[in-house]
Amino acid sequence: MSVKVSHITKLYGEQKALDQVSFEVGAGQVVGFLGPNGAGKSTMMKIICCYIPQSEGLVTVNGFDTVEQSMEVRRLVGYLPEHNPLYLDMYVKEYLSFIAGLHLKNAEIPKRVSEMVEMTGLQLEQKKKIGALSKGYRQRVGLAQAMIHNPKVLILDEPTSGLDPNQLVDIRNLIKSLGKEKTVILSTHIMQEVEAICDRVIIINRGRIVADEKTSVIQQRTKSENVLEVEFDTAVDPTLIKTVKGVSRAESLGANKYRLYCPAGTDPRGDLFEFAVRNKIKVLELQKSESTLEEVFQSLTGGKK
Repeated sequence: MSVKVSHITKLYGEQKALDQVSFEVGAGQVVGFLGPNGAGKSTMMKIICCYIPQSEGLVTVNGFDTVEQSMEVRRLVGYLPEHNPLYLDMYVKEYLSFIAGLHLKNAEIPKRVSEMVEMTGLQLEQKKKIGALSKGYRQRVGLAQAMIHNPKVLILDEPTSGLDPNQLVDIRNLIKSLGKEKTVILSTHIMQEVEAICDRVIIINRGRIVADEKTSVIQQRTKSENVLEVEFDTAVDPTLIKTVKGVSRAESLGANKYRLYCPAGTDPRGDLFEFAVRNKIKVLELQKSESTLEEVFQSLTGGKK
């Protein structure tokens, strides 16, 4: 199962929301689709789900064209929109049964609804009206409806919006487990969430893809220098630390702790230990600092100069 997006352009009048966007996502991948507000994320997701057509280009889901074979695509895709539309006057279990009835045979509905209630943690809420639920539990209902027909592809637009920290852990684990066998594309503004869930990151800005890499790789893309943080058992003059090969700058953080800056591609940790031995200093702690995904995102989308 795969989603193939080829040279997609979307026009709203004279405004170009998407400009020649291309990517492919296969089964067993959880991909974070990121970008600032207005970048084109939701538009791209709606096109994949057959909610709106593209102006140019081709999108296929498992080989089915989203324009010419939209019914086949809809059977394969589960979609949670950014603004989760629910029938607030319906009870949770009633609503999920209604949605299941659009996809499944009558005999299959009770079992599948029960599975979704348990999977999304709605056991205590299933007999309540949706309008009486908190935002977090409404989001769980939205996730349940997106998965009710066991789709091969999940398109999740801000899936953890409104969840508390405990709920976040549960839903993140659920999405990761689903990603082992399904194609999952999700958007979020929470960078820590992407780092926790996603195998790969696609960043879009002003309708164009500016990055498409594994999560671990993309963190290194804009990094101009490595940063080390070290703690010694005694105070050391930062100018002395600068004599270590590969250390371009050193600054004191107090309490015998120091931040060391090193040119990209260098790793002075071995030389640093030799320096400590020569000067009869003990290294109590040494760690390498990584660029955060948030810093990379800001750099690629113009949020950080």
